[in-house]
Amino acid sequence: MTTTSPSPDLAAIKRRQQQTWAAGDYAAVGVTLQIVSERLCETVDLRAGERVVDVATGSGNTALAAARRFGEVVGIDYVPDLLDRARARAAADGWEIAFEEGDAEALPFPVASFDIVLSTFGQMFAPDQERTAAELLRVCRPGGRIGLANWTPDSLIGAIFRVNAKYVTPPTNLRSPLLWGTEERLRELFGDAVSSLVATRRDFIFRYHSPEHWLEYFRTNYGPTKKTFEAIDASRHEELANDLLAVQNEFNRSGDATLVGPSAYLEVVATRS
Repeated sequence: MTTTSPSPDLAAIKRRQQQTWAAGDYAAVGVTLQIVSERLCETVDLRAGERVVDVATGSGNTALAAARRFGEVVGIDYVPDLLDRARARAAADGWEIAFEEGDAEALPFPVASFDIVLSTFGQMFAPDQERTAAELLRVCRPGGRIGLANWTPDSLIGAIFRVNAKYVTPPTNLRSPLLWGTEERLRELFGDAVSSLVATRRDFIFRYHSPEHWLEYFRTNYGPTKKTFEAIDASRHEELANDLLAVQNEFNRSGDATLVGPSAYLEVVATRS
């Protein structure tokens, strides 16, 4: 007899994800990634006056980068506290950006609303990958561009997620978000709905005083790391900390006491058919 595994409860998974990203202070981590957003806006050749949406904007990195190029920008996320941080950043810098609460799997916009659809380390975490890709395509006009930055499976972040999975079992029958960091999966998701797809491997460099400084910063501020520590017995905290430090020591190229850790990501530009 053939048995099939039960389908994952995507709604429950999404609720847990919201709680995870609301934990700690992701904005404190996200702001260190700003260079990725600036590069992405250059790669998609964003033009002044173009209509832009930043999907899973978090605290607004990519929305702000698009606004600096005088795009007409909307940022959307499902974590209200992060949207508040994004609004404060935009106000402090004097940019008019519409930040709205919403879901990458059900974008609250009509068909072909935007010239450019962007996401940096955001949409990749939505549990239903096919539905998310369909939404990115739906709101992008024909001839428009979809620009993404996605961590790769072999990245430093990928290694950290594998450590986390040793301690907290991820949901079964759910595709890894790191698949968004592979050209093969992207071509599966977008298919002939795009006329071109260019994927370029880049590195983001994590720079901290030391691996231990990174660990304390992420343990305090980065939801997935914070939640992993909270989910296990305190007797295992040292073991988890040592495993995470081992990852940083493996990737660290500083040659001194500081951390200079490259984490690969795929920068993607797809043109809507």
